Amino acid sequence: MPLQHCIRPAFIPILCLERESVQRILGYMRKAIQEFNLISDGDRIAVGVSGGKDSVVLLVGLARLQKFIGIDFSIVGITLDPQFGGVPGNYEAVEKLCQELGIEYHILPTEIGQIVFDVRKEPNPCSLCARMRRGALHDAAKRFGCNKLALGHHYDDVVETFVMNLFNEGRLGCFAPKTWLSRKELWMIRPLVFAPEADIRRAAVRNDLPVVKSRCPADGHTSREDIKNFLAQKERESNGFKYRLFGALRRSGLDGWGYPATDVSHRKSKQPASEIEE
Repeated sequence: MPLQHCIRPAFIPILCLERESVQRILGYMRKAIQEFNLISDGDRIAVGVSGGKDSVVLLVGLARLQKFIGIDFSIVGITLDPQFGGVPGNYEAVEKLCQELGIEYHILPTEIGQIVFDVRKEPNPCSLCARMRRGALHDAAKRFGCNKLALGHHYDDVVETFVMNLFNEGRLGCFAPKTWLSRKELWMIRPLVFAPEADIRRAAVRNDLPVVKSRCPADGHTSREDIKNFLAQKERESNGFKYRLFGALRRSGLDGWGYPATDVSHRKSKQPASEIEE
């Protein structure tokens, strides 16, 4: 059904999604799921939904993939409300979206915002906040009977993390597409790692998805933001700069990023799109 013919409430029904932008996201996700064996029959997958564009697009993408990918899995949406300044966040639109998608959804209030900014008064809050959120998400996933936790890290996050580790810590490495957390007996998966941020943003905007604006006091003033600006400048100076970094990570095989043994397409490819699309 064309987008303009839909009768839309405050959020856009899943059946009315604009086809092109969503199909691109689904292609990226399907490739990652198949290449890294991210999802199997019987999986109960917790999706960490911050309310940002990445997590909302991930949630919608997994819901669409359920219908045709040929894998029997279920989804549970989990939002950890950091309650910045002691004020609860408003996730009503996300809750309505989950109702439309038929997804079980839980909002869990936390004191993460107060601990990081009011109690600890961290000058560099991102690391502590990320650790606390990860720990709380792991516990919540297990609490709701999930064996996997899906996070919304995308292609640009991969490159930025690779560069941050190199520049800030003097080491080669990145988060993995799939990680086994032995202490929690939980898999952490990242189905959006082939999806560029621009395509995720386009899908969210064109489909009027309910993105919740971040209330984090440090939003836009982080080390990651500095790296993002650096990479944008290098990309302007040398087209394909990020693609070549991503390719270097894949060819290195670090942290589970190696190509499948039977995949030789990367040896022939010269266009960035072929690295990340079907």
